[in-house]
Amino acid sequence: MGTALITGAGAGLGLEFAWQLATARHDLVLVDRDAERLDRLAGRLRAAAGVHVEVLLADLSVRDDVDRVAERLRSTERPVGLLVNNAGAAAGQRFVSGDLSREEALLDVMVRCVLVLSHAAVEQMTLRGRGAVLNVASVAALITLGTYSAHKAWVRTFTEGLAVELRGMGVTATVVCPGFVRTEFHDRAGIDMAWLPEVGWLRADDVVAAALAAVRRGAVISTPSLRYRLGSGAARVMPRSVVRAMGSPRSRTSGAAARTRRPA
Repeated sequence: MGTALITGAGAGLGLEFAWQLATARHDLVLVDRDAERLDRLAGRLRAAAGVHVEVLLADLSVRDDVDRVAERLRSTERPVGLLVNNAGAAAGQRFVSGDLSREEALLDVMVRCVLVLSHAAVEQMTLRGRGAVLNVASVAALITLGTYSAHKAWVRTFTEGLAVELRGMGVTATVVCPGFVRTEFHDRAGIDMAWLPEVGWLRADDVVAAALAAVRRGAVISTPSLRYRLGSGAARVMPRSVVRAMGSPRSRTSGAAARTRRPA
């Protein structure tokens, strides 16, 4: 695959993707809006893995920044062989009473950005006859946890459609749909997860390893861990009225956190 480009690389699953890909000797393009985190990570990856690391500072809710990342994906110099669309965040608020500008920013990051960057990536990958797109969705795509579920449902369906269109071109599309993962994701959104038992959590390194293995196999959908595969299967066959009932919030959000956090 050569070079991999990862959005939201500064923390969480993006950080784990960076380390696992660097360890596998892939050069990297790291995309995030946190300059300090990016520079620190890039230095550590170069020192530890000896790979070439580029840094692209970008706020993916801003169209001009997304376009700059898209231009890097179209470049034939150190061409990107793997795009990891990982950036995202939870709104940490209810839709009806929430801040609409935050919802619009998250829509831009988790839907429009995935669309634009995937298009740019496959444009050059299909010309070379090789490459892969890996989009990060969630098991939430199958249930009704507000706009987050809606965004992830779009990512899942979009990736499946893209995989169909790419057949026979030497390029693949994979969507990984993890459950709850031990990262800073929920804390950043101000979501209290004290209700979730330990068995419900997945490790970031396991999720990333499963996702990259799925890419190597050319699999379209990857749901890490047996318990979440079983849960996903149940969600697909349940009456939608039952699924909607399950969407009632089980956690509480911090109003202050919801107002001050920005999307990843």
